[in-house]
Amino acid sequence: MTRTDARGTIMIADSDFGDVDIERAIVEGAGFELQAEQCKSEDEVIEKGRDADGVLTQYARVGSRAIDALTRCRVIARYGTGVDIVDVEAATRHGIQVTNAPNEWCAEEVADHAVTLWLAAARKICQYDRATRRGVWRWQTGEPIPRLRGRIFGLLSFGAIAQLVAARARAFGVEVRAHDPFLDDSELLARHVRPVSFDELVESADYLVIQAPLTPETRHTFDRATLRRMKPTAILVNTARGPIVEDAALHEALTEGWIAGAALDDLEEEPAKQRDWRPDNPLFALPNVIVTPHAAYYSEQAIETVRRFAAEETVRVLTGQAPRSPVNDVTAGP
Repeated sequence: MTRTDARGTIMIADSDFGDVDIERAIVEGAGFELQAEQCKSEDEVIEKGRDADGVLTQYARVGSRAIDALTRCRVIARYGTGVDIVDVEAATRHGIQVTNAPNEWCAEEVADHAVTLWLAAARKICQYDRATRRGVWRWQTGEPIPRLRGRIFGLLSFGAIAQLVAARARAFGVEVRAHDPFLDDSELLARHVRPVSFDELVESADYLVIQAPLTPETRHTFDRATLRRMKPTAILVNTARGPIVEDAALHEALTEGWIAGAALDDLEEEPAKQRDWRPDNPLFALPNVIVTPHAAYYSEQAIETVRRFAAEETVRVLTGQAPRSPVNDVTAGP
């Protein structure tokens, strides 16, 4: 199909799925041309997407500069739930529809991953594994390990995924506490979770799982001041966005003994957003840190769902249909 006989062009700004077969079938099946790129900067999005009617993005930022430059664009679809890489306000001003994938596409996977990271860190699984591979067969290589039952398990945010985490964690006999300023206490109590202030959450938790969205208000929530207030035996788990935790502050907290350990599914500057990334983050050198490559959402079923959903949303908007998961309201026009 050529540009002249297509209904328009839909650009994949970037993706790491290995192919674009799912998207191509949906986009070209609807009569549009698919343009697949691997943009690592907003400048590259502008350069490659000037003639795009729709944009799908996984990691590539589509900020106000790109939105100003993409004069044909009518829809930006995010592969995922968070839209911090898209300037939604600028898109709304230009009458561009922004869509995302609802939490359900990977909620079970993220909850499983969060609990797995927690248990691996708490039970020193990686530490034991490294020791045995070195030829050290001693249970003492993991000490000290306290019993899980009866300890305090904290959650920052209590949305759909955090609720699934709480249900899983309770099976281990921990007391679940959560802080979510957007929910009434009764909603937490109904799920057998104790509502607490942010201060109490930070200061009382033995294990603290971050499942909050990344916003200007939550960026660097866990900085030096916050980390210093945690228990020296605490373990911090982040299955939300990396920038909620300040990497340099966490490194200091772990080396100075402010907290005991951390398990992270993302870093402050996500490697997938960088073209020439090198594994030189100081956190990688610490034995009391587990890092996974922003993989909490991954299962074969989840990946297929989010790819299909983003492509279908783009086609829906460009063919005059209402999106199923709109982020902004552009009904009044630009």
